[in-house]
Amino acid sequence: MTVKEVLRAHTATHENASAETKGEGGHASSVAPAATVAAGRAAQELGIRRAEFELAVHLGLVDVLGASGGGRPRVHEDEIARLREQPGFPDALVERVRTVGTAQGAALLDIAPARFTRLARAACVSPVTFYLNRYRAVVWLYLADELAAFAAREPELLAGRTPPGMRTMLESGADWRARNWRSQRIDRLLDRTTDPWARTAVQASALDPVQLAEVVDDPYERAHLVRVRPEPVFGRPGSMAAREAMAELLLADDPDEILWRRVNLTLELDSAREDRPAPRPGDDGGAPATPPARTGARPRAVRPAPVAEAAAPLAPPACAGAPRSAAGGRTARRGLLARLGLRGRGAG
Repeated sequence: MTVKEVLRAHTATHENASAETKGEGGHASSVAPAATVAAGRAAQELGIRRAEFELAVHLGLVDVLGASGGGRPRVHEDEIARLREQPGFPDALVERVRTVGTAQGAALLDIAPARFTRLARAACVSPVTFYLNRYRAVVWLYLADELAAFAAREPELLAGRTPPGMRTMLESGADWRARNWRSQRIDRLLDRTTDPWARTAVQASALDPVQLAEVVDDPYERAHLVRVRPEPVFGRPGSMAAREAMAELLLADDPDEILWRRVNLTLELDSAREDRPAPRPGDDGGAPATPPARTGARPRAVRPAPVAEAAAPLAPPACAGAPRSAAGGRTARRGLLARLGLRGRGAG
């Protein structure tokens, strides 16, 4: 062994001993961060397709770690291990994210596709996602699990005559599919944050710029809502046509739904203003940013959304089995409709 080799070996031994000593002392060493993997790798290890993985995250079945600075979220290896240890893995996870279109959904319920469409329009079943077909038309997709639960809960709606109330509603041209998709999306985004301004931004995302300006008259607050608005962790539409369709579907388009969103936005805005003011030009650092948070699978303490007292129900009474959101009675909170600028318009 040459002199240089001896010196290198001695140096390496000394460095290893020094590192071990620092680790035992607890001050000079740092704990290695928990190992994480990218979304594609996580999907492979869970034995599901990337689209299924993104839907599992959206549904809160998979817990992910939000990346700071706009990076892509990652998944902890212990989360993958937790999912792999669940009974029935991976088939049970695949089944929970299995989606079907109208024809497959009708076959699953053993009804005609036309009847399935009527049930969906009447809000008896709600879509979880969508895609654009070759003609750029929206094609709604439904969770197979939710359809099976609906069939067990409301078997009388699968056969026989359509209930009179539902028939009247459908004959008037009602279609609750986009509305229920919006509501479920907003609820899931609200579950991912306790920050009052971020929650306000989620409610604001359902209103067009004119409606938003009527409720949030401060331009600095509106600008802040754009900056802090939580986005879906995954599943952002890629093509221009899909982005345009998403932008259109995000906006409430029925008078009572608009009122519902304006009421909830007003209540969240009041809560956010009480917590802290929105940053202004020249503020030092502005409002504290929402820290990256783990999203999804396991429940955590979440600041409850304000419940609007003057709100429209999520689902029409024509379908008894339709999912509903937290809605209060029809009695208006004193002065609230006046603040919304809707008193006397008949929007409710």
